[in-house]
Amino acid sequence: MTSPKQLNKVSKFLSFVLRHKPYAIELDVDANGWANIDDLISKANASSEPANLDHALIQEVVDTSDKKRFIISDNGQYIRANQGHSINVDLQLEPVTPPEFLYHGTATRFLDNVLKEGLKPKQRQHVHLSTDIETATAVGQRYGKPVILKIKALLMHEQGYVFYRSENEVWLTESVPDSYINVNAMSDTSRAV
Repeated sequence: MTSPKQLNKVSKFLSFVLRHKPYAIELDVDANGWANIDDLISKANASSEPANLDHALIQEVVDTSDKKRFIISDNGQYIRANQGHSINVDLQLEPVTPPEFLYHGTATRFLDNVLKEGLKPKQRQHVHLSTDIETATAVGQRYGKPVILKIKALLMHEQGYVFYRSENEVWLTESVPDSYINVNAMSDTSRAV
């Protein structure tokens, strides 16, 4: 069994090369985000980090990730990130009708800007949303004091916005205009739903 620290290090490395910079190790990623695992191992081990990457370690990262960030192809030869790409990939997701509300976690320091301009993907391809407040809170905490945004997802969908759901149950859309956003009543701010 690999240590949690090593698994985290490998997970971060995989996120870096599969979602953002495959060229950092000269890794080829196809139009759908898939990379050959043997090629990934060879090129990662030739670079400085992580040392001793192999099939078993990659499989352990995929299997133990609580966020299910990665998926291995049915034939076991390829891996890709489930979402969060800043590189242009087509995950071949089908549009899906969202639930009435979805949630987005951010930091309080970004709230004024979000309420003026809405949510934008920034460097990523999509805005990421979740079905529960707990996940949104965990995401928001990564950036500072969290605030939870309640998104009128079904209304957006009914008005022509497209939603996708990734393999790991993250909801994706191109943007969320400010008119569909409310600060969740459970957050530490006075603007309630």
